[in-house]
Amino acid sequence: MAASTNISPNLSRYKFLSTCVVEIPNVYPYHHHRRRLIKSHLQAQNNGNVISYGPRTELASSSKKLWIRQRSFSEMEVEQGQLGEEEEEDMGEEEASLLSLSMKPDRNMALLDDYEMEELGHSPPPHTSHRSGYVAVVGMPNVGKSTLSNQMIGQKISIVTDKPQTTRHRILGICSSPDYQMILYDTPGVIEKKMHRLDTMMMKNVRDAAINADCVVILVDACKTPANIDEVLKESLGDLEKRPPMLLVMNKKDLIKPGEIAKKLQWYEKFTDVDEVIPVSAKYGHGVEDVKEWILSKLPFGPPYYPKDIVSEHPERFFVAEIVREKIFMQYRNEVPYSCQVNVLSYKTRPAAKDFIQVEVVVDKNSQKIILIGKEGKALKTLATAARLDIEDFLQKKVFLEVEVKVKENWRQDEGLLKYYGYGGQIRAM
Repeated sequence: MAASTNISPNLSRYKFLSTCVVEIPNVYPYHHHRRRLIKSHLQAQNNGNVISYGPRTELASSSKKLWIRQRSFSEMEVEQGQLGEEEEEDMGEEEASLLSLSMKPDRNMALLDDYEMEELGHSPPPHTSHRSGYVAVVGMPNVGKSTLSNQMIGQKISIVTDKPQTTRHRILGICSSPDYQMILYDTPGVIEKKMHRLDTMMMKNVRDAAINADCVVILVDACKTPANIDEVLKESLGDLEKRPPMLLVMNKKDLIKPGEIAKKLQWYEKFTDVDEVIPVSAKYGHGVEDVKEWILSKLPFGPPYYPKDIVSEHPERFFVAEIVREKIFMQYRNEVPYSCQVNVLSYKTRPAAKDFIQVEVVVDKNSQKIILIGKEGKALKTLATAARLDIEDFLQKKVFLEVEVKVKENWRQDEGLLKYYGYGGQIRAM
């Protein structure tokens, strides 16, 4: 179907109001490093161990909650756009603040002191028996890295689709109990043939994550013929002389016969230089506890890096953008999802009204913009509605979502833009 390249400005922007009632949680803020953290009552649905965004439910295995960064203003300040000098200065500092995904926090600099831990209902763990550390989850595209990470954390942190190379950023997920804290880096799939500057920067992020990790989990697809993992090790660990402990996880064991699992397990044990091989089904949670036990045996003793209720250090707007990007992957085909970059331009909390979220979808070409918008804007409307519903489930509140499509030619080759979008190893805290 031939489409006109002249698009009305009215068709490239849609605003959608919530039509369903969502429970608004009781939240309380506290200050930390000049940023305000609020406690969101997001809980993941876990029906048959298949995790998805959804209304608040109790988890059978965990009662952890998602802590996310968000800034609140009074209704008057939001509507009139006027902030006091102190708020304006504070906001400028926060906007300039970046969270590094390449460096571990100093163990000796606790994020919360004992008083703050008591205020939150936690007591400091005995560090003599407590384990904590970083885990890099690496592998080729579409082997189930994000699914495994979500299962281990107990909540949906990384987006999951049936298309390869869905994950672009390193997703920092935190799995805690009274006795341990493991920080998971869910990384993009290893790309053998790099087509854009984006691919190169993504692979650098994979390497940075693995080099900084206390141990590495390498995923392979158990359905495929066993193959050498040298390419994965090269991209993730490079020429690192002293390699961290490595676990090879054979995922999707639910799709093959037990006899085949045993044969492939023996092959990987014989022909790969890893410490152990464990078959799992990340989708259904089978074998995930075995993976956790192996990781815990490799983590060093020490205090936690983060408060125990935190399951991610990423800001709230990061997850909003990821939800929109997930819907793009689910709704569109071929090259279109891979050419899209989703940015949250504005996130305004309005106590007496719906939160306002303005999102832009950046594409390479005008033809891709036409496909995203669709005839009479129907495709973009479908996308925005699906994204809004998941965002509301995620935030547990009603939102006003505005989605706009913009063309920035060759954005995947623009290193300055890529760093601004967070592919340089840092994400914006606000």
